[in-house]
Amino acid sequence: MTLSYAAALRELPSSWRDWSPRDRWYVRSMSSPLATFLFTSLDRPGLVARLAAFFADRGLNIVAASNHTDLHGDTPARFFMRLVVDLAGLSTPGAHTTLGGSASRRGLEEAFAGAVEPLGGTWSVGYSDVVPKVAMLVTKESACLYDLILRQRQGELHCDIALIVSNHAALESVAEGFRIPFYALPVTPDTKAAQERQILDLLKRHHIDLVVLARYMQVLSDVFLDDAPRVINIHHGFLPAFQGAKPYHQAYARGVKLIGATAHYVTADLDEGPIIEQDVARVDHASSVADFVAIGRDIECMVLARAVKFHVSQRVLPNGPRTVVFR
Repeated sequence: MTLSYAAALRELPSSWRDWSPRDRWYVRSMSSPLATFLFTSLDRPGLVARLAAFFADRGLNIVAASNHTDLHGDTPARFFMRLVVDLAGLSTPGAHTTLGGSASRRGLEEAFAGAVEPLGGTWSVGYSDVVPKVAMLVTKESACLYDLILRQRQGELHCDIALIVSNHAALESVAEGFRIPFYALPVTPDTKAAQERQILDLLKRHHIDLVVLARYMQVLSDVFLDDAPRVINIHHGFLPAFQGAKPYHQAYARGVKLIGATAHYVTADLDEGPIIEQDVARVDHASSVADFVAIGRDIECMVLARAVKFHVSQRVLPNGPRTVVFR
């Protein structure tokens, strides 16, 4: 059973002195926002200590940390780290002093940028009280769309599904049921460029941070991708096997024993973007094409939901054509 915040407080000991460290952190995290910093650079000794010391020196508590060094391949080893910081410490005199009198998020970001500049890396930050805005692009299949909306409404996905765009009107009733703005923008080969400009305009007007292709059966142009925010797609199979039309029919004809799905970032190279998440299910000789489709649909929903969750919770770091995903 999931307790509300008020109910959770009633379940805790009445004296703050008697609360466990975990209970105290839970209450602090409910009352103060968190910042998630992602950092990557070439590997070298002391990086973990250096990044941790930056926040410790400013009186900011690190509540979660993960790191990974990629030692494989012909390129120099690369370091990746995710740090979740309690921003309650920004209100302390120590933070005010060490941030040069600007104990704000902007001041923290500027100080962090200065601290890591000598490392030659890249970084980003997200805040728990800043909700990413997501646009769903769909065609006629509703399973992934329903699944993502329900997970978002249940609090599993930290995002706001701000609009749904389709090249058909088939799923307008789904959007209406959840009171999400819906735009039907039909497309033909002759109108593709104009239709994509309309979508880009909607993304900008709604301040969209992420686009999710929830079975949107159109190939996005390079021009669109250059102007759009990050785009995540779900592919009905383990890339690059069984591309094209009727993938489950192809798999069935080959007698495969595993079927799967792949969620990846969309790039100009069709179905070759960095992979975020994959999963499989076992099938056998008794499974029909209809079984393949039903099982595959479930996998697609789960894999896409995980990929979106990883992205909006700042758990994905690009690593060339690959990704590092801190779970």
